Amino acid sequence: MDTSIVGVGVSITDRFRTVVEEKVSRIEHLAPRATTLEVKVTHRSYRNGRMEDDTVELTLDGKGPVVRAEATDTDKFAALDLAVDKISEQIRRAKQKRVDARNHPRGAKFEKGTGELSGIDVQPASVDVLRAVATGEVPVVAEAESDEDYSPVVIRQKQFDAEWMTVEDAVDRMELVGHDFFLFIDARSDHPSVVYRRKGWDYGVIALGTQAPPEARVAS
Repeated sequence: MDTSIVGVGVSITDRFRTVVEEKVSRIEHLAPRATTLEVKVTHRSYRNGRMEDDTVELTLDGKGPVVRAEATDTDKFAALDLAVDKISEQIRRAKQKRVDARNHPRGAKFEKGTGELSGIDVQPASVDVLRAVATGEVPVVAEAESDEDYSPVVIRQKQFDAEWMTVEDAVDRMELVGHDFFLFIDARSDHPSVVYRRKGWDYGVIALGTQAPPEARVAS
């Protein structure tokens, strides 16, 4: 497996590289089809007296979906251990889920004749929520750049390319990236949708229905 290590705000020592190489064998055993492992170490310093910390991000790529995990600690070696534990657990969960699916088929079932989707919750977003987002009533606060801009509520913003896939594939991708939700375009309906984890191995789906924007409804 090809391994690349990048440091942001921190130098990568030979000792850290050696430890990473020792961890690679553990990941290779769990994901033999993976071809590359990217390790990104980001050091952060804070002006409000908070202790400095390091975040280690792992990205595993190869034949199949990308697997990601990250962890933060005041020591980059400890953060590396936590990230490796997370990505290993995500791979194990995904494998176990596939075994369970083969032995005990369950989950969403799409009826081609009626167009109904059963076995999984489908809940469109409410009109009030859509209107609040469209009119800006739901504020988005960027990460604070100075002590004066500090806010206890920080929303990290990320943008990804849209991907069309089935609900089942979206659940698998969610498990591999270790999140509690996954945003995608439903290949069956072309609607923006989100799968999310419920209790146990149950999942739900929130889908946006096709509606005209507020301006178009007013004009009509």
